[in-house]
Amino acid sequence: MVTQPWPSTDPGSATAVETVDPRADRYLRACRREPVDATPVWFMRQAGRSLPEFRAVRARASLVEITRDPALCAEVTLQPVHRLGVDAAILFADITTPFTGLGVAFDIKPGIGPVIETPVRTAADVARLRDFDPEAHVGPLLEAIRLVRAESPVPLIGFAGAPFTLACYLIEGGPSREFLRTRGFMHAEPAAWAELMGRLVETTVRYLAAQVEAGVQAVQIFDSWVGGLGPRDYDLHVGPWMRRLFEDLASLTVPRTHFGIGTAGLLSRQAAAGGDVIGLDWRIALADGWGLVGSRAVQGNLDPALLLGPFEAVADAANWILDQADGRPGHIFNLGHGVLPATDPDDLRRLVDLVHERTSRRSTR
Repeated sequence: MVTQPWPSTDPGSATAVETVDPRADRYLRACRREPVDATPVWFMRQAGRSLPEFRAVRARASLVEITRDPALCAEVTLQPVHRLGVDAAILFADITTPFTGLGVAFDIKPGIGPVIETPVRTAADVARLRDFDPEAHVGPLLEAIRLVRAESPVPLIGFAGAPFTLACYLIEGGPSREFLRTRGFMHAEPAAWAELMGRLVETTVRYLAAQVEAGVQAVQIFDSWVGGLGPRDYDLHVGPWMRRLFEDLASLTVPRTHFGIGTAGLLSRQAAAGGDVIGLDWRIALADGWGLVGSRAVQGNLDPALLLGPFEAVADAANWILDQADGRPGHIFNLGHGVLPATDPDDLRRLVDLVHERTSRRSTR
């Protein structure tokens, strides 16, 4: 664990202090829109397929097996902290991890993603979902949190899928581009939809509360598929549930990030639903997105595909984003979505260093 500065009691060393990792609180301070010594950086999917050390773990364990082995999960979670120099760790898991506790069998297939054995397609299917018990259903993951907290020099972020995105997986049976079954169910079965969304809100609150109790210091809600909706459907069928979710999470007293993909047209609605930090994808300029979400911190928003090309293009785009942030308190540098598997980890490290070096000149601490 990182220790806080404390003056030496040795009279011959009056100026000596313990060494403190400068990453210890950058991220949390930025979430609260407080001054920081340098803009914090972390990456969605930073622990994953782009790291050779992760691929070595995957050679002997599946994704599901990693999340069920506390020591292995903690190891993978901390790999990017050590290799990339990021300012936060994010728990290694999948947004579908709680499904087993709901009585939903699934597998995470390489190159495809989560695949549901028996999708939810009727009101009766919704009624059969079980109550989620974090200790019983994700106990090893909670133990992994405790292990990470004992070792990490940076804050640990917990996360969960948003109710709409989880509903998409449950109803579609796996990843989808148009979410036609989900949108059809939402309109054709309004009572069952409300029951499903209520169950998923309750599950997500329990899941994140357990993560916070185990030691995570912030949480992120991934609404990965909500960008497929128009504003009217969001207002009628998703927004009220997101407001309930964030109201119920307020008692956790940790920063809450609200992130979606393809949501440039929904950002003001997402901000109204809740979140201390609003995540921006790469489809909107950071300054424009920040203007839409008001007095909140923002996270983002480099196009992850740029990291597949020359680093000069990455540096130019990163500097453009930092110019738009203009040193204002409350910017957390991230990608607009997750790290792509073919990304060179050395370029991720260079990007972290670039952001830190560029913004440290504006230190107010």
